[in-house]
Amino acid sequence: MDDFDEVLEAVGPRLRRLRQERGTTLTQLAESTGISVSTLSRLEAGQRRPTLELLLPLARAHQVQLDELVDAPSTGDPRIHSKPIKRFGAVLIPLSRRPGGLQAFKQIAPPGWPGGEVEQKTHEGYDWIYVLSGRLRLVLGDKDFILEAGEVAEFDTRVPHWFGNPGPEPVELLCLYGPQGERMHVRAKSR
Repeated sequence: MDDFDEVLEAVGPRLRRLRQERGTTLTQLAESTGISVSTLSRLEAGQRRPTLELLLPLARAHQVQLDELVDAPSTGDPRIHSKPIKRFGAVLIPLSRRPGGLQAFKQIAPPGWPGGEVEQKTHEGYDWIYVLSGRLRLVLGDKDFILEAGEVAEFDTRVPHWFGNPGPEPVELLCLYGPQGERMHVRAKSR
């Protein structure tokens, strides 16, 4: 067996793991991609060879790059290797490498994350959150917000806060965090 066959055989299990991490059923995935449940099932089980026609809508549905589905070799800067961090069912992808100061993360959380009761926390710092897709529930002090795609929240983390995904789909967001209370400064605004 050559490297090409090994890469193709690994696609099915990777697709299954990605779907399960996002809390999506085969039926839901079939509805969002237009690919039948039986084809998706066979693809995940390795009984169907992955094709570009199948992988493109799956990459779109899972909101990942196509090369992530096939585990393509990295083509970016070889000095930077941002490894995803899995924490309490969510995936955090570091976007910055600067020690101290502002930190940037992309975060993907499944529906119902983090589970359990709303438990507000406080700590030093300042947080800025931008919702890329899905919905995010933010409890900030005595206020309760639902942020939709394209909306942003900025707050002092000394204010009691909690955020989670009310569903029904995964939420994807960008987070900028300043551990010393650094704020984001908007220098240009449209009218």
